[in-house]
Amino acid sequence: NNTSVKIICTHCGLDVGEDGKTHQCIDYISLSSNLYNSKLIIPADANQADRIIRYAAMVPGNIIVAMGRSKLPVLQKEDGSVFFDREYTFEYGKADWIRKGNHGTIITYGTMVYKAVNACEKLKKMGFSFGILNISCPLALDTQKLYEAAETGLIVTYEDHNIRTGIGSIVGAFIAEEGLKCNFKRMGIREYGVSASPAYQFREKSLDEDSLVDLLCKQRNYNS
Repeated sequence: NNTSVKIICTHCGLDVGEDGKTHQCIDYISLSSNLYNSKLIIPADANQADRIIRYAAMVPGNIIVAMGRSKLPVLQKEDGSVFFDREYTFEYGKADWIRKGNHGTIITYGTMVYKAVNACEKLKKMGFSFGILNISCPLALDTQKLYEAAETGLIVTYEDHNIRTGIGSIVGAFIAEEGLKCNFKRMGIREYGVSASPAYQFREKSLDEDSLVDLLCKQRNYNS
């Protein structure tokens, strides 16, 4: 009805931790996609969340902002400076290259971005160069940057979300429809979580940094 409702959702994903599976909302992308004329935005850290909340308050229309529970590190550029700094302006539908690399691209968002950064640092010491593309607006893909990601030859989606209905399925459909030629793998939640810390949850579900490193190494060595 042409409303302008703002919904701020916290405690999304396995990141809720000890509250258990009854409180772990792992299907919020799919739920939001059922609402036409609505925007879904998922911040990667506190600085991006600040800009996103300001955007949601100023722009008319229905906007959903989804966040986890844990405190997240402030994302940094490779030179150690703040990524979402004073010069950053949020634009709906614009993805962010957190890192650039030529051995493949990790597509992620929200609470998983800093984990992807940690994984890339480990991979860098092993001689690999992987990019990280933060898609904060999963219902409005940045097609140009997805083309750039596909040019690296490998795309891995990495998310704290039901693997059937998250960014993996959205990006996978885009790759198929556009006929992009690249290898593609998904990492996400394949079963309900338990009542335990977020760190335990991610290790148990093979979504921690080491699991991401292992998958990327296997894919890169296989592709070689």
